[in-house]
Amino acid sequence: MIKNLLAKYASPFELGRHGIMGMNRRNISYISRYNPRRLYPLVDNKLKTKQIALDAGVTVPDLVGVIEYQHQVSRLWDMVKDWPGFCIKPAKGSGGKGITVIVDHDRQRFTKPSGKAETIEDLERHVSNILAGLYSLGGKPDVALIEALINFDDVFDGFSYEGVPDTRVIVFRGFPIMAMMRLSTQASDGKANLHQGAVGVGLDINTGRAIRAVQFNAPVRYHPDTGRDLFELKVPYWEQLLNLSSSCYEMSGLGYIGTDMVLDKHKGPMLLELNARPGLAIQTANAAGLVPRLRKIEKLGRKITMTPDERVAFSRKEFASEL
Repeated sequence: MIKNLLAKYASPFELGRHGIMGMNRRNISYISRYNPRRLYPLVDNKLKTKQIALDAGVTVPDLVGVIEYQHQVSRLWDMVKDWPGFCIKPAKGSGGKGITVIVDHDRQRFTKPSGKAETIEDLERHVSNILAGLYSLGGKPDVALIEALINFDDVFDGFSYEGVPDTRVIVFRGFPIMAMMRLSTQASDGKANLHQGAVGVGLDINTGRAIRAVQFNAPVRYHPDTGRDLFELKVPYWEQLLNLSSSCYEMSGLGYIGTDMVLDKHKGPMLLELNARPGLAIQTANAAGLVPRLRKIEKLGRKITMTPDERVAFSRKEFASEL
């Protein structure tokens, strides 16, 4: 039994031989080396990320309002009453925790994507919990952001369950080196979180086409809830999305980041957030290791003078899928 169990897992040496990067190597060789700690607040706080994005001319979801203190919680109704749908999220949250999405309301009942209804009192209680730090990094007091909903692009119909799919791009020194799309499922409660059961679809960095899909680290071909063939997925406006991801290097000053993008059918690619400590599951979704691509960028030297467009062109050529 133990022998069969061990056969399911590769040794660290085998993973290293295939260029798979582990957490220690990511933290020491890339995050610590290329991400100045003084810049972390720009990405750990979604409100600050939104501000630097707007200053750089990057498209982001509309901000409905901000609640900073407990005595402001009662203002929530005035903020959202004229918005048919909206999203409440903690400014310093991570992993999708604390995010509440409302797709419709009749001024008394506020409907979630699952169909479950909340009252304004329920939402006020949720905002109060956000302010208390229930969902923030380190449990510190937080701020609640209320954002307009993204207009889900019809091209992704059937690829996601009760949630907006997003595209994670790993950007190293301004070069987009690996990408995947995260598709929500019933198991993930409509959230694009792979650890909770969302589907990760590896994307060809050259074309934006699906090359592989996994759920709970196991290969899948069809969406578990909708039955849609995941290998039919292709992200439109791909070059524009990559250029936007690449430009986040100059915008944030961070050398190793994960950019989370969504596609709005009216506004095109939009930046949701930046992550200074992006996870490693993207390697599983792509069946490829990050290390060879990172090394190729490092070999370009310490000073790189390419524009975002030039960096994207380099990545599309060098890291195109062979599948």
